[in-house]
Amino acid sequence: MTGLATPLLLVIFLGAAGAIWVAGVQLSDQTDVLSRRLHLGSALGGLILLAVATNLPEIAIVTSAALSGKVGVAVGNILGGIAIQTVVLVALDAFGGRGRHPLTYRAASLVLVLEGIAVIAVLAVVVAGTQLPSSARLWRLTPESLLIAALWIVSLFLVQRAQTRLPWHESGEAPDNQEKPRGHSQERTEHEATTRGVSTARAGAIFGAAALVTLVSGVLLERSGEAIASHIGLSGVLFGSTILAAATSLPELSTGLTSVRQGDEQLAISDIFGGNAFLPVLFLLATLLSGKAVLPQAQDTDIYLTAVGMLLTGVYVTGLLFRPARRIAGMGLDSLIVLVLYVLAIGGLFAIAAGG
Repeated sequence: MTGLATPLLLVIFLGAAGAIWVAGVQLSDQTDVLSRRLHLGSALGGLILLAVATNLPEIAIVTSAALSGKVGVAVGNILGGIAIQTVVLVALDAFGGRGRHPLTYRAASLVLVLEGIAVIAVLAVVVAGTQLPSSARLWRLTPESLLIAALWIVSLFLVQRAQTRLPWHESGEAPDNQEKPRGHSQERTEHEATTRGVSTARAGAIFGAAALVTLVSGVLLERSGEAIASHIGLSGVLFGSTILAAATSLPELSTGLTSVRQGDEQLAISDIFGGNAFLPVLFLLATLLSGKAVLPQAQDTDIYLTAVGMLLTGVYVTGLLFRPARRIAGMGLDSLIVLVLYVLAIGGLFAIAAGG
């Protein structure tokens, strides 16, 4: 696409982003319907289905970049996506528009703390994996990518168990948090689909069509975005970790706002943490498709973004524990800190790229 004019590339990029937004909403809705109809609920299969569905744009971009040998874009999109999807929680806190208390006050739950810790643990393995030699491979697999996938699966088991058997008072639920149980917005979505006469087969067909649109749009985003970055003199890594990552986070923003406005703050945060824990698993996909050890090729900016993702997640985990009750500038203190840290981090990211 590098031969196309920049305005046309922008139209393609924005069109693909819009398609991902619309398809992402459908993916989320139909995932709720299918999870309820197929009795997956919060079981392991339901968690995996949700993780894959909400990250199809990233899957498409990583696949396209890995097959074309541009693993730098794939790495930047994954790690930049974790940081910016955490910042989505700032928007949910500021614009969710429910009650006088901030997001983490209403959503406080030890299960969410566990999910946040899982994100930090997976990212710690990512940092360690960048230091391994590229020759450490078995067939087309690398130890760090396998460990990341294994750690993600273990975290799913722990989260699933914590939702029903956490040995704490009120199963780890804080007093005066959201009124209805976590996931009630999913039941509402399924009930509305039933009222409209949407069959399970139709829900599956819509899910498949939305997945296809998302995958195609993800490839268009990656290709047009790479060409735009080339035209304006921005490195592929910087573009992938900022603008491209922001575009692929649009479905999380839309569905998160819906959950928060329906009073299901716990589900909104869980979707973000769950997606962030899953994203590094895509390094396994990138390794298989490219035939290269991806993480050992990580640049300084990639390691930097990983640290930023860990820091931002840690701030929200702390917020879930201390539950700031007052709003400052329309958001909780933890969200304000995350926003300031992210703005500073983006400045540091460009400084690193310029210095390199």
